[in-house]
Amino acid sequence: MPATLGFMCTRIFWNDNAVAKTVSRCMDWSVSDEPELWFVPRGVTRSGNADEASLNWTSSYSSIVVSMWGVGTVDGLNEKGLAAHALYLDLDDVEFPAPDDRPTIATTLWVQYLLDNYSTVAEAVAHLDEVRIYSPDIRGQELGVHIALEDASGDSAIVEPIGGELVVHHGREFTVMSNSPTLDEQLANRSRYRAFGGELPPPGDITSLDRFVRASYFLHYLPEPENVEQAVAGVFQLIANVSVPYGAPYSDGGVYPTWWQSGADLTNGVYYFGSTRSPSIFWVSLDRLRDGTEVLRLDPRDESLVGEQSGRLEPATLPY
Repeated sequence: MPATLGFMCTRIFWNDNAVAKTVSRCMDWSVSDEPELWFVPRGVTRSGNADEASLNWTSSYSSIVVSMWGVGTVDGLNEKGLAAHALYLDLDDVEFPAPDDRPTIATTLWVQYLLDNYSTVAEAVAHLDEVRIYSPDIRGQELGVHIALEDASGDSAIVEPIGGELVVHHGREFTVMSNSPTLDEQLANRSRYRAFGGELPPPGDITSLDRFVRASYFLHYLPEPENVEQAVAGVFQLIANVSVPYGAPYSDGGVYPTWWQSGADLTNGVYYFGSTRSPSIFWVSLDRLRDGTEVLRLDPRDESLVGEQSGRLEPATLPY
């Protein structure tokens, strides 16, 4: 896979309504990431898949997650209402921690490690420095990554490996994330636009900077939902606004369409998924699965999936 491939995604967290804390994200890439949806129960023993110092752990919480290319977890929600999302950050902006005496976790397992072990954003942030994040080659290239976390209380954090350290932006105000540049630069750029202190109207391009502003702008104006359905629909409407249609060129001339959109109701423990090759959205309720003891799988690209699908997951072996 050529090194010029980009990974353009957006995450939006709606945490200031009184009905439910909901989040959405999209997955944009030049080729399909071949997603699979998994239920991972408590008690699964796993490795950080990094190097000889890889951390081994046993999951404390069950989760619904989406895998990428069968090498790791890129998105998910655990039974305590903690959600985590891996998004691309350009290697020019990334410097992972240097080797030291800490146990290691590959970037591909970072999301799963957080969901397996922590129940809130604050708890996850407090333990971030206990492990070292290692960046392996994935299909022949190294990928930069940053992580968004949110929980059912409305707390949020964005974690970026910069300058050999994990830079943490922790607080309810960090509701939007896209790709490069770093969050500090994204926020500085956003201040030039209406609703954030500036005079510019919301932009309409598909660049990371423009998607960040547009997601923030429309999130700012979302009306209070009347029920949970509207709280979920709101974040899906916003993620559709920043998704990239098939064939639309990016600033470097490449084409990185949105392959799928996911969402989560953190308050009620429901994970949503929609393939952009399907006109429908389906969802899985953790309350129906949380006490299960088997790893379960569902192909989320099945175009027949619509509505509640917890009963469709089948026993399988997690490949990583």
